[in-house]
Amino acid sequence: MSKCVTIIGVLLLFSISVAPAQTPSPDAMSAARKLVDTLKLSDQFKAQLPVILLNIKPVVVQGRPEIERDYDTMTLTIADAYTPYFNAMVDAAATVYANNFTVDELREIEAFYRRPAGQKLLQKSQAITQQSEQIGQDGARKAGDDLRTRLTDLLRQKGHKM
Repeated sequence: MSKCVTIIGVLLLFSISVAPAQTPSPDAMSAARKLVDTLKLSDQFKAQLPVILLNIKPVVVQGRPEIERDYDTMTLTIADAYTPYFNAMVDAAATVYANNFTVDELREIEAFYRRPAGQKLLQKSQAITQQSEQIGQDGARKAGDDLRTRLTDLLRQKGHKM
C-alpha cells in the first residue's frame, strides 16, 4: 500500500506543482472522478486517516495515559474533519487524470478497469510492480558484475595494472 500512497502523492504533487493550461471541463472531471473511484483511489485516501491519526498520536498524547484514553475516544468522532482533505485529494487526482486524458480516453480507461481483467490488474499491480523492480535490480546487479569483470580484463589486456 505504501507504493500506492507514494504514487498517489506524486500524482497530487504533480497536479499542484504544474499549473494546468486550462481548467478541465465538467465532463472531463466527471469522467475522471468516476475513474478515480473505479481505481479505488478514494479507498486509499480513506485508508490514510487511521495512519495519520496513529502518526500524530505520540505528539498529541505525549506519553500520558489519561490523554491517550481521551485521544482514542475522540478519533472516532474526528473523521468529519478529514472530509475536506479527502475531497481535495479526490478532486486533485481527478484533475490530474482530466488534464492528461480526453473524456473519451477517460471513459475507455474506466471501462477497462471495471472489467474483470482491469480489476485483476488493480489487485495484482503492487505485487507485479515489486516483482518487476526486483527483476530490474537483480538484472542490473548481475550485468554490473559481468561488465566490471569484462572491463577489468580489457584494461589489463591494454597493459593497465588492475
